[in-house]
Amino acid sequence: MGSDANGLSSDLRVLRKDDWDKWYDTLIRGFGGVPESGEERELWNSLTEFDRSLGVWERDECVGTAGAFSFRLTVPGGASLPVAGVTMVSVAATHRRRGLLTSMMRRQLDDVRAWGEPLAVLTASEPAIYGRFGYGNATVSLAAEIDTTRVGLSVPDGTDDVRVRYAAPADALDACEAVYARLVPARPGMLARQPGWERVGVLDPASDREGASPLQCVLAERDGETVGYARYRVKPEWEPSGANGTVIVEELAGLEPAADAALWRFLFGIDLTSKVTVRGRPVDDAWQYLVTDPRRCHPRLRDSLYVRPVEVGAALSARTYQTPVDVVFEVADSFCPWNAGRWRLSGDAEGTVCERTTDAADVALSVRELGAAYLGGVPLASLGAAGRVRELRAGALAKVSLGFGAGVPPWLPHGF
Repeated sequence: MGSDANGLSSDLRVLRKDDWDKWYDTLIRGFGGVPESGEERELWNSLTEFDRSLGVWERDECVGTAGAFSFRLTVPGGASLPVAGVTMVSVAATHRRRGLLTSMMRRQLDDVRAWGEPLAVLTASEPAIYGRFGYGNATVSLAAEIDTTRVGLSVPDGTDDVRVRYAAPADALDACEAVYARLVPARPGMLARQPGWERVGVLDPASDREGASPLQCVLAERDGETVGYARYRVKPEWEPSGANGTVIVEELAGLEPAADAALWRFLFGIDLTSKVTVRGRPVDDAWQYLVTDPRRCHPRLRDSLYVRPVEVGAALSARTYQTPVDVVFEVADSFCPWNAGRWRLSGDAEGTVCERTTDAADVALSVRELGAAYLGGVPLASLGAAGRVRELRAGALAKVSLGFGAGVPPWLPHGF
């Protein structure tokens, strides 16, 4: 990579297996230095894809890290698209502002292109960092703190027919994964879990519980078939007036409305608790339409998945559009200049073609805005209202914005 002001040279290279401990220690230090349990460390070692991970080395010291998991992401229309899940990015505090991050992002996006993956995706520890590399915030997640002493649920017909029973999280793993897998094709933004990733959901180090119970699990069953599950913790609190515990929902999935409702009703009714907290949930989460008093649920939103088209033509061709579109985009992309220029997108709910063109542009935008809108959760028209997308032909933006929408809001179900 070159030398710094002290004459020390740095080397950007693919991660070697025998360098993983130093590499991972650099990452942990970059995120505060709190050591992880042996179980966590072993799991992340097993999930690391060494040939898709990078380290910056100065002599024998690791001073930068970056990785990319192999994922399949559901896109509008239900297709499962291979993507690079960018992760484990850090630069040592001693090596800030020397271009290390830019060098890793440059190498990584070149690699992703060579791997034939049209999208790169990530979750950002600091959202301000990644826009300059072309990543746009494509999904948001919902969090809430629900006062279950004042908020009830109005459940749909059939809820009483669903049985909820306790199960050890590890013992119920296969049943839960089967439910999750059936839901993946139905919502943009969901990740098909690769082998080994099922263990992340039941990882339960005592150091992460913050006074709450070990992970607990219940299954929702109808006629002997598992139709949903919930993983949660209970944090007991005792006050002079009585018990005031909190139910912390870690994960919940149901294959039908009655299963969803049965699980939420169970969580709302756990003895000696007065609150249910949720985070990382879809913005259209079903409980919002069952509660008797939404004001006492205190919902809030947070940025979640960031999307970066690596190959614009392949990315736009891989999804479908809910209404017919025929538009020419003028795309700006200084970091990946092979994307820059005009692209004609023609398609509908049945299929799509996106190819280079010399025709006059209808809409101008950067690759960052294209990534933000890609999964259908951020309207191109809204980005236009913010001045981040320009309409060059009257009426073009509203029409293509409608086509880019999705039937359900996109959602990233877990981090990486």
